[in-house]
Amino acid sequence: MPTVARFSIAPVCSLALLHPDEIDITEVGVVEDRRFFLIDETDRLIDRTVVGELVQISAETDQGATRLRLAFPDGRVIDEPVKLGEPVDVPIYDRRGVGHMVEGPWAAALSAFTDRTIRLIRCDDPAGTRLGNPTSLITDGSLRELARHAGVGGVDGRRFRMLMELSGGAAHEEDTWVDRRVAVGGAILHVTKPVPRCAITTQDPDTGVRDMDTLRTIISYRGLRDGKKVDFGVLADVVQPGRVRVGDDVTVLDPAPTA
Repeated sequence: MPTVARFSIAPVCSLALLHPDEIDITEVGVVEDRRFFLIDETDRLIDRTVVGELVQISAETDQGATRLRLAFPDGRVIDEPVKLGEPVDVPIYDRRGVGHMVEGPWAAALSAFTDRTIRLIRCDDPAGTRLGNPTSLITDGSLRELARHAGVGGVDGRRFRMLMELSGGAAHEEDTWVDRRVAVGGAILHVTKPVPRCAITTQDPDTGVRDMDTLRTIISYRGLRDGKKVDFGVLADVVQPGRVRVGDDVTVLDPAPTA
């Protein structure tokens, strides 16, 4: 039976991950996760596909996203209450980013770090920019299988920025949970589909520097879904909110679909 090994959340999209010992999963996921995002002066999303080094900055916020702490690699820390400015409604891939500009020192510091104009946005909705599927899971068995095909000793699960990493799972066991419910701690999830991966997974999770061709490796042994999607891990909706802790069991509640 797989168990929860690590949680990963990012209050500001693309910045460094936090790894709490427990999380509260609501109907829209973990409300502190991905509550803020970054855009430039043209309303273009600035994420790690644009600036990989963003992962070197850590962020923390509260459940109401009323305070934000950023810690930069040079030791500078900005920790202040969030003051909202003008409203924002911008395209975020196939979604909309609806929120308000965050006033204060964060944008200037982020602009200096990235050497480009950065604006910090707080989403109005605690779900952030997500449209369903607010949780995600991956097993250590899948990471081991990827490492085997890549010819490396191990693959850090942080590359994939999944909400829950699980230990004790077989290779791609989570794929067999699609269209099934799983209980994790006090929560029940409905696993909906695989996660299509992007180039961010090729970057070192500490530095943001590209150092591993994860996508080509996954394609080499898993192929492509619908001729274009590189799947690794699974997404899930929340059936029953609840608290989940590191070490909690993951139990599949529904029988496997019959062919």
